[in-house]
Amino acid sequence: MGVSSGKSVYARHGNGPYRRNDPRTAPPVLRTRCRIRLRACLIFLLLLASPAAADETFRIASFNVGLDREGPGLLYRDILRGEDTQIAAIIDVITAVSPDILVLQKFDFDHDFLALKAFAAQLKQDGPDYPHFFATLPNSGMFTGLDMDGDGYLGDPSDAQGFGVFTGSGGLAILSRFPIAQADVKDFSNFLWRDLPGAIPPHTDAGVFPSDAAFAIQRLSTTSHLDVPVLLPDGGRLLLWTMYATPPVFDGTEDRNGRRNHDETLFWLKYANGELPWQPDDFPFVLLGGLNLDPVDGAGRSDALLRLVSDPRVQDVQPTSNAGRLVSEQQGGVNNTHRGDPALDTADWPDQPGRPGNMRVDYVLPSADLNVINSGVHWPSDGSADAASTHRLVWVDIAF
Repeated sequence: MGVSSGKSVYARHGNGPYRRNDPRTAPPVLRTRCRIRLRACLIFLLLLASPAAADETFRIASFNVGLDREGPGLLYRDILRGEDTQIAAIIDVITAVSPDILVLQKFDFDHDFLALKAFAAQLKQDGPDYPHFFATLPNSGMFTGLDMDGDGYLGDPSDAQGFGVFTGSGGLAILSRFPIAQADVKDFSNFLWRDLPGAIPPHTDAGVFPSDAAFAIQRLSTTSHLDVPVLLPDGGRLLLWTMYATPPVFDGTEDRNGRRNHDETLFWLKYANGELPWQPDDFPFVLLGGLNLDPVDGAGRSDALLRLVSDPRVQDVQPTSNAGRLVSEQQGGVNNTHRGDPALDTADWPDQPGRPGNMRVDYVLPSADLNVINSGVHWPSDGSADAASTHRLVWVDIAF
């Protein structure tokens, strides 16, 4: 039994199954509703018959390429010549992994992006095409006119805002298959070290190191701290939080570099907490780059790094390689004293006593709301990546 709509297009209860057929044409409204229902049924059947739409997967990578030359323009020259074996090996590595978004560390900056454009053109010949890029002037090589390292001399690479032999030395660069929202990039590179909440600046018995005047202008970033929005095909955004930190060594008892390395990582925790003058946008992010610190091995202050990789807002999926473990065993030396899993290593450094050995110092840390389906450290067992860099490319696959 049902409730009548009161409209003539519906049969009444008295119109039983044995009444004669009505030869009249159905009213237009009924014909329209029938067509709509038929189309809906067909769409439903097609959906049942076809496989579910697969998530689109993007590969995001970080690679310290070590393309910091001894003077401006030299990297551009070497790329154009096409004879540099290191550049060729780097291109082979990138081509083998073929990331959709790639952040490079230690890539010399020039204001016209000549080196970066030439490098992308070389890649395109036999490898991935990156029509979009971003780079900005780094702190490395930005001279200050002051004695920033306390050695009593002026004008050496350690007296720049970040270690570098010329302006633009060893910067960050981003190559992407997807557009970059250039106008929305946040560049924190001029943020002063003294303004970071919870900072641990270097001191001696005489006071702040190396001097009040030097520390008053000392920027936190050795190279850059950047928040770069990438525009995804579905209309969404993915934020790249990236940096290259100072190695926590090559200093004195004041531990200037060790403290700075710690605070460069601490910056991201403060940024995520909303404790800085800038507020992070409400989009998924990937924190990636050269943090230049192993969580358990080597020199350095690991507190901020351990807090970062265990923070519930990020995922440390711990990319690995089989070759990293094999190489560590074969090389031995100081590697035998390490506590960390050598499969996580991303740098192949000298293994003699007093040297660092192989370590995990390069990271790709997606935000917790991203669906990570795979990850790895590109470390071919045939040693083909050795000619490219002492660092290995680290990648993560994310499904959107």
